[in-house]
Amino acid sequence: MRRMDSPPDGCPCGGPSPLVACCGRYLESNPYPETAEALMRSRYVAYVQQRADYLLRTWHPSTRPAMLDLTEPCQWLGLQVRRIEAGGPLDEQGTVEFVARYKVGGKAHRLHEISRFVRENGQWFYQDAGEPGTRPRQSETRNRMARSQGSMRV
Repeated sequence: MRRMDSPPDGCPCGGPSPLVACCGRYLESNPYPETAEALMRSRYVAYVQQRADYLLRTWHPSTRPAMLDLTEPCQWLGLQVRRIEAGGPLDEQGTVEFVARYKVGGKAHRLHEISRFVRENGQWFYQDAGEPGTRPRQSETRNRMARSQGSMRV
């Protein structure tokens, strides 16, 4: 598993705290993120670090793929959260709209999507995602993820 150091000014998710105090605590131990946004940010960091174990563990069983192939070389450049709806500690559902920037083969890409999350038994799970202006579909999410790591599902 490849590990990347956090940027000198904070976590790869864009937070001001060091990785260990931000998303790293979720990836390396058992506490679960308290909000949908915190889960989305920690899943972004899991993609940066190629942590398929964490991605699968936090993916809802009803939409979770059997496996993830994160072997395609990808350089994650940054995350910008655009909008959050619900997804708080007492909510059962939430959505997070974000833009993730990355490079594959030296070519820059942007992934702009809206991820849906659900909370069950106190734990947040990634459910599915779609592009802004579209409705997420479970089969579409699985197919896009299987085709490319660039189709990040956080």
